[in-house]
Amino acid sequence: MDILHTDNHLLVVVKPAGVLSQADRTGDDDLLSQGKRHIKEAFDKPGNVFLGLVHRLDRPASGVMVFARTSKAAERLSKAFRERTVTKRYIAIVEGELTGSGEREDWLLKEDGKVRRVKASHPKAKRAVFRWESIRTDTKHSLVDVELMTGRKHQIRIQLAALGHPILGDLRYGARNEFDGKNLALHAYSLGFEHPVRKELMRFVAPPPASWTGYFEQDIKLLADDVR
Repeated sequence: MDILHTDNHLLVVVKPAGVLSQADRTGDDDLLSQGKRHIKEAFDKPGNVFLGLVHRLDRPASGVMVFARTSKAAERLSKAFRERTVTKRYIAIVEGELTGSGEREDWLLKEDGKVRRVKASHPKAKRAVFRWESIRTDTKHSLVDVELMTGRKHQIRIQLAALGHPILGDLRYGARNEFDGKNLALHAYSLGFEHPVRKELMRFVAPPPASWTGYFEQDIKLLADDVR
């Protein structure tokens, strides 16, 4: 595992693109199970190991994730995510020339495993808000910095597509071209939160995977350095 931080309460790692956050019906290996195996081996833990999942990343996306090593940490981190006190920053390569910046609100409906935009009046609609800023464009693609204000399933993917600029590789939501054959050009590069026990502010930053080589490399480096 690509581990950024471990203490008695937390395990912070970088999820590779293509790896599940937690197990599903496919039976494929997942990051939560990998984390439990790591804790068990690294700390010689007998029996079952507790590791709490407090948020997720889509399988074809990559980026920073935090797991809770105690039930108290899991409860407090889950509350922080619910109350939106966690800072989540993403970068995405989108198709087309996107310039400027803005904040967007949509209403999303998850139904039968699919997510779509609906009217705000829909009884089951969930509000989705994000802020975006175009960092660089080369006319064919644009690098976009995204800050999530809410945390809905497929939110960034749907909202960028709604702007007319789907994420490179996101064929489900309108992209015309693949990225690396199976994954998305979407990476959670920064995660900031208050430590659930020590109450200190923590921030973790990780660069995107090697599959991003050749796309806006200098801009990505400057962005990450600025967040640090």
